[in-house]
Amino acid sequence: MVGIPECAKRIAKMVEAGKSEGKIPQNVKLKTLGLSLSGCEQEASNKAIEKELLDNYPEVSEKYVVCSDTMGSVVTASPKGGLVLIAGTGSNALLSNPDGKIYSCGGWGNFLADEASAWWISHKAVKTVFDHVDGLNVSPYPIDTVWELIKLHFSVSTRADLLEYCYAKFQKSMFAGLCLRLSYSANDGDQLSQHLFREAGIQLAKATLALIPKVCPTLVKAGDLNIVCVGSVWKSWNLLKEGFLAEIGKGDFNFGLTLLRLNQSMALGAVYLGVDANNYNMPRDYAKNYEVFHCYHNKTVNNNNSNHD
Repeated sequence: MVGIPECAKRIAKMVEAGKSEGKIPQNVKLKTLGLSLSGCEQEASNKAIEKELLDNYPEVSEKYVVCSDTMGSVVTASPKGGLVLIAGTGSNALLSNPDGKIYSCGGWGNFLADEASAWWISHKAVKTVFDHVDGLNVSPYPIDTVWELIKLHFSVSTRADLLEYCYAKFQKSMFAGLCLRLSYSANDGDQLSQHLFREAGIQLAKATLALIPKVCPTLVKAGDLNIVCVGSVWKSWNLLKEGFLAEIGKGDFNFGLTLLRLNQSMALGAVYLGVDANNYNMPRDYAKNYEVFHCYHNKTVNNNNSNHD
C-alpha cells in the first residue's frame, strides 16, 4: 500500500535499529536477510523489493529471501511444509508442499475476499443489522445485542451515522476491531454473535478443503497434515469449532488434520529461510515453536470417526 520504495526504506531503518541494538557496526552487511511480509505473494514484486534494497541500501545485506507472511508461518512450524490459515484483520490460506510447489486460497483483501477474518465477521455483523432493519433479509437471531455493540464501537446512534466509517473514514483495522466485542458477546450467549463465528468456522474449513486436493502425498506420508492457525480470530476456536468441524466433515481425504498455533513469532521462519539460503546449519527445535490445540480424524482415517482435542 505504501509502495516498494517506502517499504524498502522502512526495512532498512529496522535493520539499522537492529544493528545498533545488537552492537553491530552499520557498515557490516548481513549475509542474508529473510523477509516474510504481508502482501508478498508475487515473485515479481518480491524481486522488486530485493532490487530496491540492493540498489539503494547496499549496506543492509548481501542478499535477501523475500516471501509472504503465510510462508514464514509454515516454515516456523516445519521444514517439510504444511498448510497455514491466517484469520486476523484479514485472511489467507497457503499450502507449501515438500516438492516446493505452493498453492493459495484467498488473500485478496477485503474487497474480494478476507472470509473468516475479523474484518469479515465485523462487516457481516453490520450487514446483518442493516438488512434486517431494511426488511431485505431477516436475521436468524435477534439483532439487539449486536446493534448495541456496533453503536458502542463506532460511537454512533443511527445507521446513517455509521456510513462515514464505511466510506470516507473507512479503516480496515478499526472496522475489524468490532470482532473482539462480538467474541465477548458470543461467549456471553448472544445467538447472533455465535452464529457469525460459526459462519467464520465454515469459511475456514472451506479454504482448507479447497487446498487439500493439492496436498503432496509425501507431506502426509508419516502422519497428519499440519495446519498452522495464525491470527487473533483463532483465539475464539471455541466459537469457530462447530462450524469448522461440520464443514470439514464434508471433505473426502484419507489423512488427519492437526491444528496448531505458533508460540514463536513467524519472523523465526524468515530467519530459517535466511540462514538456509546461506547454507548455515542453525540449530532449531520445531516442536518448541508451536502447540497443538485440535486433532481431526475423519471416518476414512479412524473407523470410530473420532474428533478429539
